[in-house]
Amino acid sequence: MAMQHDVVLFDLDGTLSDPLDGITRSLNYALDHFGYTPLAVDQVGPFVGPPLDQTFRSITGLTAEVPVHELVTKYRERYAEIGYAENVLYPGVREALAHLHAAGIQMAVCTSKRWDFAEQILAMFDLQEVFLFVDGGDVGIRKWQQLAVLRAQGKITTASVIVGDRSTDLIAARRTGLSSGGVLWGYGSYAELSTESPQYLFRSPAEWARFVE
Repeated sequence: MAMQHDVVLFDLDGTLSDPLDGITRSLNYALDHFGYTPLAVDQVGPFVGPPLDQTFRSITGLTAEVPVHELVTKYRERYAEIGYAENVLYPGVREALAHLHAAGIQMAVCTSKRWDFAEQILAMFDLQEVFLFVDGGDVGIRKWQQLAVLRAQGKITTASVIVGDRSTDLIAARRTGLSSGGVLWGYGSYAELSTESPQYLFRSPAEWARFVE
């Protein structure tokens, strides 16, 4: 069977699972601790996907590294204990991944979330076995830098594709020579994704079957 891509990389938050409750509560846990006004759930969507340091800078207006890192540390205090478990797998994701796995598609995860948190979430959903590897980010690391390292390590190539719900994923793909696919059920709008001209736009996980020729 011919494959269109050697590796299909999936973003995690907003693509495989909905992390909104855990992220909202953990953000507010950190913000409240340092005297900032908590966010309403409907304010958090734009902050699902980007790295945490970037998120806290946007929310607070802080520029100095130390207070931003303190916010990140406090966020992770709650997230490590309970926030990660507040993720919900999107309908159809499990079945779509199983279909690709059965067809011999090589899959991996590339997320801005720290590696250990991503592993915990995938284990919670019993999905870790379908992925070749899980690549996580950290403070100060951007998605394109993660992809560049994966290319340098030979884990992915220009024949790979990354699938995500935010323009960050698509921009990172273009910057590192990969193909890209946007999902329309996450936290990026059609306008945000289509502006970056991805090779694919998916309206449901079942459409990932297009990766199988």
